[in-house]
Amino acid sequence: MLTGILQLAFNAADMIIVGQAEGADPVGQVGATGALINLIVGLFTGFSVGVSVCVSREYGAKNYENVSKYVHTSIATAIVGGVVCSLVGLIGARYFLTLMSTPATHIDGASLYMRIYFLSMPASMVYNFGAAILRSLGNSKTPLLILSTSGVINVLFNLMFVNLFGLAVEGVAIATVISQYVALVWMLIYLSRVDGPHRLVFKKIAFIPKCLKSIVTIGLPAGISGSLFSLSNVVVQSSINSFGGVVVNGNTAASNIEGFIYTASNSFHQTAITFVGQNRGAGKFDRILKSLWICLMYSFIFEVSLALISVSFREALLGIYIKDSEKAIAVGVMRLMLIGIPHFLCGAMDVMNGVLRGMGYSLSPTLISLTCACFFRVVWISTVFKAIPRLETVYVIYPISWALCIICLSVLFIFAYRSSKKKALLEIQS
Repeated sequence: MLTGILQLAFNAADMIIVGQAEGADPVGQVGATGALINLIVGLFTGFSVGVSVCVSREYGAKNYENVSKYVHTSIATAIVGGVVCSLVGLIGARYFLTLMSTPATHIDGASLYMRIYFLSMPASMVYNFGAAILRSLGNSKTPLLILSTSGVINVLFNLMFVNLFGLAVEGVAIATVISQYVALVWMLIYLSRVDGPHRLVFKKIAFIPKCLKSIVTIGLPAGISGSLFSLSNVVVQSSINSFGGVVVNGNTAASNIEGFIYTASNSFHQTAITFVGQNRGAGKFDRILKSLWICLMYSFIFEVSLALISVSFREALLGIYIKDSEKAIAVGVMRLMLIGIPHFLCGAMDVMNGVLRGMGYSLSPTLISLTCACFFRVVWISTVFKAIPRLETVYVIYPISWALCIICLSVLFIFAYRSSKKKALLEIQS
């Protein structure tokens, strides 16, 4: 969670520094790219979930040779995935932003930021896959240390490029690229020197077909699920963009604050994958249930606490990003009230997804996400929002879709748990 909070804090520094120096529009320009970036990188990010599940399961079963194979296959996947994402972002940035009805006041800055940002994709992918490997083995401190250092570098370069050199969105984008490559170098050095089955030997980096198949089998549905969520968010963002630049600015600031709430659900999603994956590999089903309830409980506590803090100090927090537009701040307040307060529903949904993927069920949660969240949001925008074209109509779609997903995932978990436990008992008896 601390890693996620720090990552968000450093990303927020981009918007805060450029917003205080240049005004609200650059904040909106950076924020307008978020949903689109997540859509493009979401597929390969999902593969890191496959890495976590596969490595944690083999480690729990003490198959250390397989752990090593998965490590080298995952790094190869990260490199190729990063290059592909870079090319897509560089070539299609402006075209995609135009399709999203990005306001004319924002599109030049947004496309420039996005093109520079995507130069960091190979580094970002390798760091994230390396962090997934370490977390799957129980080491969450090293990714935190690496991110902290690269984040401080990001902030320092932000201040230098924006305040000293007078750059705007291009300055914060360049700072992000530099910091990502610092994280890349440190992660590779650490993995190449660590003592254990996850040690990285550069000459062994390659696609091992069996390992790649397992990573893709589990990671592809997770990646598709993430991409579908992002696709639905692109549709939602396009609807928000139709209200103009002031609304985009306020929405961006609020969603950035909201991201700190989301880190709670995402951290326990990752925790659930690791604990459930290792215990599934060891055949300890009672601990799967314990992991589920503990993750749900802590996710709820942290998300509600962070939401209350965000709502209680909403205007002061939004004022950190936006200093010259009361209307934009009013929009941000609306988003925090309608999405931030019920955000614990998102936490429960993410934990259930993590538990199911840790058990090896990846396709079914994806289909549920497709139906209950993504498809539902698109239909909502096409029908309800079209009939009632108000900003509130867009925002309430989030808690409703989260609740639908929770119900369906809970039913799936009951079936999956009983089925997996029965299968494991049959394997022991045979």
